[in-house]
Amino acid sequence: MEHLKLLFTKDGVQYQVSRNKTVSEEHSFFVTEESSENALSTKVDEILTQKKYKEITVISALNHFTLMPEGFSKHDLGYELIAYNAPADQDYEELMLSVNKKFGIQFYYTFPKDLYHKIKNLSIPTQFNFSGEQFLNQISVKHQKEIHINLYHQQCEFFALDRKKVILYNNLDVNSEVDFLYFVMFTLSKIGFGIADTQFFVYGETTENETFISELKKFVKNLKIVYDNIPKKNFLLNAR
Repeated sequence: MEHLKLLFTKDGVQYQVSRNKTVSEEHSFFVTEESSENALSTKVDEILTQKKYKEITVISALNHFTLMPEGFSKHDLGYELIAYNAPADQDYEELMLSVNKKFGIQFYYTFPKDLYHKIKNLSIPTQFNFSGEQFLNQISVKHQKEIHINLYHQQCEFFALDRKKVILYNNLDVNSEVDFLYFVMFTLSKIGFGIADTQFFVYGETTENETFISELKKFVKNLKIVYDNIPKKNFLLNAR
């Protein structure tokens, strides 16, 4: 029986089906202006019922989240903390917790309740995680000041680290080169990172976002593409 991996982004879902670590299927589904209101929910139903799965991994890259130190235990404040970054509706969003012991932080994030219950009601062993925590686990920190950027379809997440300490994390929609560059440069100025002494590392949909990277290279001296998503070798979906 197969293992199903689901990655939810702001406008769709990417999914893989694998058996014994060999990927047999990989597909993406993105909603558009022409899509029906329940198009994503219908697609998830189709994915969940097309095979008998032995386990499911769900990764959320939806940008309803907040970052706290590991050990913060006032879980009843989760929705309020997230609301400082994005509106969180308790009636429609399930509150989740994801802990990263490697860097001593934890994420509160929400996941749509309808999708959460669709998956949980299958009674299949399921692991939920937040993309930021999953991404952070794959980062190998070597330098004093580092920026790590993970690119998705019209979306990116971003870590700033200094001496192996997380200074900042963000997750945002990216629809133009101007948005992308403004976000990066504005963030650097706010946290006091100089371009000359900061190492940049880029992961994910680098081919799809080649123009973004080309523009970034005009301003950044130290930039390395660490990982490019290629068929059946998706950075987040293949991580365990």
